[in-house]
Amino acid sequence: MMFSSNASRFVLALAAACNAVTSATGENQQVNLGTAESYVILTKTGISTVPDSVITGDIGVSPIAATAMTGFGLIMDSGGEFSTSSQLHGTGKAFASDYAAPIGTQLTTAVSDMEAAYTDAAGRPNTDAARTNIGAGILGGVFGGETDRLTPGVYTFTTDVSIASNIYFDGNATDVFIIQMTGNLAQTANTNVILSNGALAENVFWQVAGKVVVGAGANLQGILLVKTDATFQTESILYGRVLAQTACTLQVATMTGPPLN
Repeated sequence: MMFSSNASRFVLALAAACNAVTSATGENQQVNLGTAESYVILTKTGISTVPDSVITGDIGVSPIAATAMTGFGLIMDSGGEFSTSSQLHGTGKAFASDYAAPIGTQLTTAVSDMEAAYTDAAGRPNTDAARTNIGAGILGGVFGGETDRLTPGVYTFTTDVSIASNIYFDGNATDVFIIQMTGNLAQTANTNVILSNGALAENVFWQVAGKVVVGAGANLQGILLVKTDATFQTESILYGRVLAQTACTLQVATMTGPPLN
C-alpha cells in the first residue's frame, strides 16, 4: 500500500513537471527579446523620420552604418559611442554599428537576439484550432472588438491581418498574447489597440512575416517582431517596440518603449 501511494505521488509529480515544462516553452511564456529589449526601434537597414517624431527610448541600426538613420539631425557625442537628437526624448540615444567600441559588438548581439525572438514567436504552438485565421484576418468589431475581446494565447494567420476598428486584449499582467502571421499587418487610420483588465504591452507580440503599416492617427500597442519593414503614418502612436529585420519609417509618429523586464 505504501508503494502504491508513493508511486501515485511520483506520477503526479512527474505530470506537474511536464506541465511546467510545457508552460515554460509554450504559448504562455513571454518571448525573450534579450538585449534587443533595450531599443524602442532596432533595425538592420535603417530608420527614417519626417520631423518631428517623438521617440522616448533608444534606437539602433546594425549592420548598416549611422548614415541610414535619416531625418533626425543627429549630434554625435564626444566619445563617439552614441548620438542625440531633438526627436529622441528623455534619455533616448541613437546607436549604430560604426560607432566607437563596444557599440558595434553590442548591436550585433542585439540584432541576433531580435532574430531569435522572431523565430521563437513564429514557432510557438497554437493549441486551439479556433484561433486560426479568425475573421479571415480582419480584427475589430466581431473578432477582437469590445464584446469579443482577444484572450491570452497564440493566434495564427496564414493571411494578411487588418486592424479595421478598435480591438481589445483582455488579460492580467502576466498573460501573454502572440499573433503570428505569414502576411502583412495593416492598421486602419484612427483605430486603437486597447489593453484591458491589466494586460501589458510588453506581453503582446506581433510576429509579422511581411510588412507593417500603421495608419494616420492610429494607436498600436505591443512588440513588433517584423521580418521586413514597418511604416508609421502621420500622428500614429506606438507603445511598444519595433524590432524589424529591414527598415522603419516614421512620419511624425510618437513611439514609447514599455519598461524593461
